[in-house]
Formats: sequence, structure tokens, C-alpha cells
Amino acid sequence: MLTQIRSALRNENGFTLIELLMVIVILGILSGIVVFAVGGITDKGQTSACKADLSTVATAEEAYYANNDTHTYATDTQLVTAGFLHSFPTATVSVNSTTGAVTGIGKCASVTI
Repeated sequence: MLTQIRSALRNENGFTLIELLMVIVILGILSGIVVFAVGGITDKGQTSACKADLSTVATAEEAYYANNDTHTYATDTQLVTAGFLHSFPTATVSVNSTTGAVTGIGKCASVTI
């Protein structure tokens, strides 16, 4: 009876604790790499959204300038009331009504088109 138990214990196959720990460490390293790789994608999306906002407002500003008989640049509210913009992206764009310069603010401050 004792010999049967000993032979059964010798024939057990499975993973050791060290092998399981190594797999967990490898999975942790791979997940860390994926997290950093995905983080860069969101930054590119924010930059693209800022560029799109700046481009839209700049186009509307030039259309207002060309359409206005006095050839003056508009403020953000004038662009909306004149119908050149549906709504003004106040969180990302600033317009200088004297020069017509469209610049980014906040997260979009470093974005140029």
C-alpha cells in the first residue's frame, strides 16, 4: 500500500511554484509594455482634435473676413451668430479679433496647424 502511494506521488505532473511565479512576472512585464504603448495613442488623438478645432476656426475666420464688407476679423461670438460656426470650441481655441490669429489654449497651446 505504501509503495502505491509513493509511486503515485512520483508520477504527479504539474507546475512548480517557481514556474508559476515566472509566468506571472512575464505577464506583468508584457502588460506594462502594453499600457505605455496605448498611452501614446490617446496623446495623438488629443493633438489631432486640437488641430481640427484650430483649422475649423481659422477657416471660419477667413470666411467671415472675406464675407464682411469692412474686412474685419470676427470674435468667437460673431462667428457663431453669423453662422460660420455651429458652436465655438472655447476649451481649445482663442481668436484675436484684431489680427485674426487663431491659437490654441490649455492642452492645445503647443499645437500649430
